Amino acid sequence: MDSSSVFANIVRAPEDAILGVTVAYNKDSSPDKLNLGVGAYRTEEGKPLVLKVVRRAEQMLVNDNSRVKEYLPIVGLADFNKLSAKLIFGADSPAIQENRVTTVQCLSGTGSLRVGAEFLARHYHQLTIYIPNPTWGNHTKIFGLAGLSVKAYRYYDPATRGLDFQGLLEDLGAAPSGSIVLLHACAHNPTGVDPTIEQWEQIRQLMRSKGLLPFFDSAYQGFASGNLDADAGSVRMFVADGGECLAAQSYAKNMGLYGERVGALSIVCKTADVASRVESQLKLVIRPMYSNPPIHGASIVATILKDRDMYNEWTVELKAMADRIISMRQQLFDSLSARGTPGDWSHIIKQIGMFTFTGLNTKQVAFMTKEYHIYMTSDGRISMAGLSSRTVPHLTEAIHAAVTRAG
Repeated sequence: MDSSSVFANIVRAPEDAILGVTVAYNKDSSPDKLNLGVGAYRTEEGKPLVLKVVRRAEQMLVNDNSRVKEYLPIVGLADFNKLSAKLIFGADSPAIQENRVTTVQCLSGTGSLRVGAEFLARHYHQLTIYIPNPTWGNHTKIFGLAGLSVKAYRYYDPATRGLDFQGLLEDLGAAPSGSIVLLHACAHNPTGVDPTIEQWEQIRQLMRSKGLLPFFDSAYQGFASGNLDADAGSVRMFVADGGECLAAQSYAKNMGLYGERVGALSIVCKTADVASRVESQLKLVIRPMYSNPPIHGASIVATILKDRDMYNEWTVELKAMADRIISMRQQLFDSLSARGTPGDWSHIIKQIGMFTFTGLNTKQVAFMTKEYHIYMTSDGRISMAGLSSRTVPHLTEAIHAAVTRAG
């Protein structure tokens, strides 16, 4: 230890649980290695995908010599914000028509959640947020560091590998009035388990009757089912009743803009006057954090969303990604059934979105990494997007061996 450094007492932090999987994968020299930890889409060949429509939009932006690199306003690109609100709430949303929505461009989903959390910590009367158990690993840190007290509500039932709906209703029913509740709009991460439309309606009624404030995390709109409107159904249900809510959007998955960090935070308010005051305070959160957001990614999104042909082209490419993931689920399920792997694996085809919560335990996961060079998070979450027809047999063998030999 170098005692001459003023930072000599700093302890090495542990690797990020999710990103650490990729670090370990990269160090492995086996030709059979398979990374199912990363939350990013891969083609059948295992390669990252840049959508054709995104390439086309970028080309148009590059060729437009009138474009400059000036700062955006604090709230970001106006077109992008308007179109993002329309995408999630619906073009005919009364909240939009009545100017009751304020939308600010943020740094992807993480940044949108963080800006929303900081705003609530400063201006909302209840500083407790309830998040599902389990949830995306970053949620706890985002809300905690923003100054909110983080509590969990029951969500996943390991016995059924489905939704613990009764537990969810009990926990939200017991939450203090006015508490904030984080809801995954669709394709719950990490479980892939979503409430049905009827269950969403019950959740809405319970939350509204108790005055709980919904904060939606929408990271997979269009990417879960292949249908942009269907995947926004839960959010629209809460907006349709005239009540208030927050929604964080990310374009990482559905436009493949991971590294461009493009997202939006929308807050639906009771009146246009409240929305405008809320926006004025959101600016005060953003300005000392990063001044204003980057221009390139938001310009790509706006270019695609405002042109009918490009929008349609995007929906086709988006559906193709969603369909490939759905087909991987079916192939893995069929392969495990054919192999006669002990247990019920139907949850693989019932769950939705990028991830499957396999039900494999920590010991089985470690066994699969050591013996089969398959990398995933220790909770047994696998990214279906990292799988291909070519690698399904290898994964099947590994799961079969882990279940029969690793206990």
